[in-house]
Amino acid sequence: MRDVARAAGVSRMTVSRALKKNSPVSRETRERILEVVRQMNYVPDQMAGSLTTKRSGFVAVLVPSLNNLHFAETVQALTEALEKIGQQVLLGYTDYSKQREEELVEAMLRRRPEAVVLSYDGHSDRTVALLSDANVPVVELWEVPEDPLQHTIGFSNRKAAADMTAALIGKGYRNIAFLGEADDAWTRGAARRAGWRDAMQAAGLSAHRLMKIGKPPLSIEDGANAAPKLLAEFPDTDCVFCVSDVPAFGVLTYLKSIGRDVPGDIAIAGFGNFEVSRFSTPAITTVEVDPREIGRATGALIADVLDGSGDTAPRHGAVDVSLSFRGSTR
Repeated sequence: MRDVARAAGVSRMTVSRALKKNSPVSRETRERILEVVRQMNYVPDQMAGSLTTKRSGFVAVLVPSLNNLHFAETVQALTEALEKIGQQVLLGYTDYSKQREEELVEAMLRRRPEAVVLSYDGHSDRTVALLSDANVPVVELWEVPEDPLQHTIGFSNRKAAADMTAALIGKGYRNIAFLGEADDAWTRGAARRAGWRDAMQAAGLSAHRLMKIGKPPLSIEDGANAAPKLLAEFPDTDCVFCVSDVPAFGVLTYLKSIGRDVPGDIAIAGFGNFEVSRFSTPAITTVEVDPREIGRATGALIADVLDGSGDTAPRHGAVDVSLSFRGSTR
């Protein structure tokens, strides 16, 4: 900053003021300073500035998967919303691991984020303690936890899965199998499995047709590999409800490869309204949810809380979900 001030012929304080968003420096002087900044490739030390302002200027965002389009779209929409209030995203990847999430939360909190956003897949006791003591807004996404840490933006995965299962039963399916992950304790996938079981039992139907394979998130290959095992173990299955659209496409691909008619012989349903479900042949019946809306709603919540003039009490924003019946079911 001293070098920039010398080159621009101004004081260091004037340079500091010129670099602020709502600068009190005259337009002509500010433009001259910014041109020197560009020429010298000067990058202001934001951490040094935060010691004075008590603001870091970033929001910590933790997602369980980097190759899941839903999380990518959520983060993109959230980033766009936060940029409007001068905040940036610092992204972390948990791989559905409580231990990794705990380590990332601790590392993020050392950098004094303005807020912490994380997908709900259950948290370790230490993560809960760290976030409870952090004195920053915390937002959990993609679920409505029974005991939320603070704010939430999401929906009940259990209810959404139960609603889809009940609708499938209403269409005449009775032997509905569920395909999910094997290592899914505390995840939203487990909540969806519970919703399937709730609806089956409420209808007086058996919920024993359960196939668990792989760790979350399941891939197309996982679905294709699970399909023959599921049919061998439960040959009377008339519909397969998958934890997401991705393995559902794998199941569909396998069934078509062995000449089984979908939905004539067996129906398929998924969860999430991924692009692969909309453009498969036939298109896959699914639970629709808008990941960008989750990102936008989260950004709006954080903006309101950080504004300082609103109510900071925990808020629980509900995101709409709907059932979309397509060619993979009758």
